[in-house]
Formats: sequence, C-alpha cells, structure tokens
Amino acid sequence: MYSRILIATDGSALADRGVTSGVALAKALGASAVIMTASEPWVPIGVDTTGAAVTEYGLADEYEKAERAAGEEILANAAKLADQSGVAATTIFVSRQYPADAILSTAEAQHADLIVMASHGRRGVQRLLLGSQANEVLTRSKVPVLIVR
Repeated sequence: MYSRILIATDGSALADRGVTSGVALAKALGASAVIMTASEPWVPIGVDTTGAAVTEYGLADEYEKAERAAGEEILANAAKLADQSGVAATTIFVSRQYPADAILSTAEAQHADLIVMASHGRRGVQRLLLGSQANEVLTRSKVPVLIVR
C-alpha cells in the first residue's frame, strides 16, 4: 500500500510518538522511511534599549549552527529507532523553511506516498494564535497524511 513514508518530527515528546508510529507502520508494511526535521527562517528583528526596532543579521550564523546541531540530534535519535526496528531510513534536515512548507516539499522531492506527523490537536483561539503546521500539511498535501496524537 505505502512504500515510502515521510515521517516529520521536531524532536518534542509528542513528535516522538509520531516517529514511533511512523516507524512501526513502515515496518509492518515493509516500507522505507524518510525522517525529516526543519528549522524555521531566521527573523533578524529585535528592539534596542530605546525601544526602536533594529535588524540583527550578525546572529544568523549562530542561529543556523544551533538549529543544525539540534536537527542532527533529533534525526540521529529517530534514525536509531528506525535502525533498531529494522526499517531502512534516510534523514533530511531542511534549513530556513517553515515546517509545513518543508514537509510538503520534502514529501514531493522524496516521492513519499504517505506523510506521518504528530499534532497537538488544539482548537479555537489557541489554534488560531499558535497556528497549525499539521492543518497546513493536511490541507495542502497531494499525498495521504496520518496525524498522530
């Protein structure tokens, strides 16, 4: 049914449940997995001591290094789970893209036929204020999406 499953994670405890479910599904189906995480774009705007808005590009490189290191750790943990489960998996870190965009572009580039990801399942004002990457993926994806809670 599915032969190449994209598993998206941000390294959180909730996302780990999505990774565990995605790896288990891949194992049950004899599918391969592509495990990915993304770092959001650097927004170099802050406020100085006078309250004036300032643009700080000097921290962009540090941000990128920290995000890449965090992403590599997240992916190493997920790859270890896949390996222990006997699932062939590749990992991908996507830099400077919003998660939903990164998930969708990676799914297309990797020819995934299923996306597995976790969602908090927030509703109402909380969802409106926090946004929903899962909802964005659900509404824009060209392939089926499995949401884990």
